[in-house]
Amino acid sequence: MRIEVERLLKQAERDLLNATRNIDIDAYEVAAFLAAQAVEKYLKGAWIGLRDEAPPWTHSLTELGDALGVPTHLRSRLVYLNADYTTARYPDAANGIPYEIYDRPTAESKVAAAAEVFEWLRSQIHV
Repeated sequence: MRIEVERLLKQAERDLLNATRNIDIDAYEVAAFLAAQAVEKYLKGAWIGLRDEAPPWTHSLTELGDALGVPTHLRSRLVYLNADYTTARYPDAANGIPYEIYDRPTAESKVAAAAEVFEWLRSQIHV
């Protein structure tokens, strides 16, 4: 496995672990952001691993997932996580204060969605 793939996947795994940990300290917006970041890194690692080329310069989970052929039932997970790149961090994107908007059920759902995507991606690149 190429070193850049290994590094992206390891960091993606760590980000997902940290997303879970942030739920336990009531940092729900951080958990949502990290779940989205974890998926982005895993998608980009998969892109390099499967295509042997650099991924596009984008933060769009759906763009990356569509190009990699993510199944329809998982595409909805990418849509669900996609906005958290900005919404979980910026009040103007959230139309409010992110830490006041995100709650435990939402954060747990975001982490679970990311874990579902990870499972499929692992099967594609045989990790």
